[in-house]
Amino acid sequence: MSDARGATVARTSLLIRNARIGSGGPLGSVAIADGRIVSITPDVPPERADDEVDARGRTLLPGLSDAHVHMVQWASARRRIDVSTAASAREAAESMARHAGRPAGTAPGEPLIGFGFRDGLWDDRPHRDLLDWAGERVVALVSNDLHTAWLGPSALTRLGRGHHPTGVLREQEALDAVARLARVEDTVADTWVADALSAAAERGVTHLVDFEYADNVRDWTRRTAGRTPAVHVTCTIYPEYLEAAIAAGLRTGDPVPGSGGAARVGPLKLFVDGSLNTRTALCNTPYPGVSADGQQWGILQTPPHELERAMARAAAHGIDSAVHAIGDRAATIALDAFERVGCPGRIEHAQLIDPADLPRFTRPDLILGVQPAHAPDDRDVADHHWAGRTHRAYAYADLLKAGAVLEIGSDAPVSPLDPWRGIAAAVHRGGGQGRAPWHPEQAIGLPDALAAAAAGRRGIQVGEAADLVLTDHDPADLSPHDLARMPVHATLLGGRWTFRAT
Repeated sequence: MSDARGATVARTSLLIRNARIGSGGPLGSVAIADGRIVSITPDVPPERADDEVDARGRTLLPGLSDAHVHMVQWASARRRIDVSTAASAREAAESMARHAGRPAGTAPGEPLIGFGFRDGLWDDRPHRDLLDWAGERVVALVSNDLHTAWLGPSALTRLGRGHHPTGVLREQEALDAVARLARVEDTVADTWVADALSAAAERGVTHLVDFEYADNVRDWTRRTAGRTPAVHVTCTIYPEYLEAAIAAGLRTGDPVPGSGGAARVGPLKLFVDGSLNTRTALCNTPYPGVSADGQQWGILQTPPHELERAMARAAAHGIDSAVHAIGDRAATIALDAFERVGCPGRIEHAQLIDPADLPRFTRPDLILGVQPAHAPDDRDVADHHWAGRTHRAYAYADLLKAGAVLEIGSDAPVSPLDPWRGIAAAVHRGGGQGRAPWHPEQAIGLPDALAAAAAGRRGIQVGEAADLVLTDHDPADLSPHDLARMPVHATLLGGRWTFRAT
């Protein structure tokens, strides 16, 4: 088209003006065309746009990435009974009993599932007998860390384990049991997932890494067929699906077939150990009060030689590895494996660190997927079970100082899929709301936290994909409480609005 003088004027699809460009940055305008940022100027550019938005001084930041989500479990947990505040097994069971009437929106025969219990400091223990009141109703509770499943008699019967003495399953048994009990038709699960992705976009999320215990390549092929999700997804591969991925010629970073790039192939997911709350994270020091049954240091889920063999097999076919390691001994084993195999990849969690290992986290092409929001949630359990060692727990400042690359995730549903909670916890270490910061020496600066929550993006650059979030406030201006609840005004994915506040 032409202006009044007859000169040709280029059109861009979107112009955002009067925006603060980055936290603490200047006001300016950002022009977007074909899904990418084409200019950043202090004034309004002369080019016209199909859509122009006055940001009114709001802050424009890179879109946020949740580096660790269990997508179906998170989508399901949004419908489950919250038992996170229960102070005992009996209290959790009584809370479930109060919800025994079929909740609105559930189907007849749908299991009654509670989520979020933390038994690490309970005086009593979960047991099937505490759920006897349910009769024929299938009742199950899932721990906040996903590593323990507590089942009632009918749930055990449905799984063919009616004679299990306690009804408490841990680690792989727990994952398998919950996956079977909570299984719904794909069309139902996909609807729940789509709703959860829209909610994530409302918090500024443009990308996530899906660690769901499932055939994620298959599931995201189905979910993206003919549809554009509100959030781009990297989908992990579990060992039982590795050979199929190799046979299909899939490599880490490839688009999932038929997704149009909305979903990409991620790494192979492997486990070294368990979790803190379940007392199965593998540590160099025994847990207090755990009987000498060979598990007082936690558990080793995958022996080093098996871990290295699986990583090498994947690496030979272009698939990276993501290794779950929570205890300090587990982190050492994971680092050893990466050094011996020589492949790129990720260590997930790294909650307790042996100081001697700090320099080893700086190896090239290694990313640490961390969950700062867990630190304030786990501080009391950690102070008890990791007494005398918590100065090197969730040690993000030490890791950054050593040169490690951090990416922030939620581990949803362990914590809500909301990167602002992780950002606030990384910067303020759980300070505010009546509690002092927990090991404030391990706090990191806001610029580092924002970058870790945006898959490493520091600021907005011309030529990048227009994956952006517009916030009502500059993050630097907010208290810990308000930062965790940052009001998001709009989210863009490839220059397309996925959320706009009304």
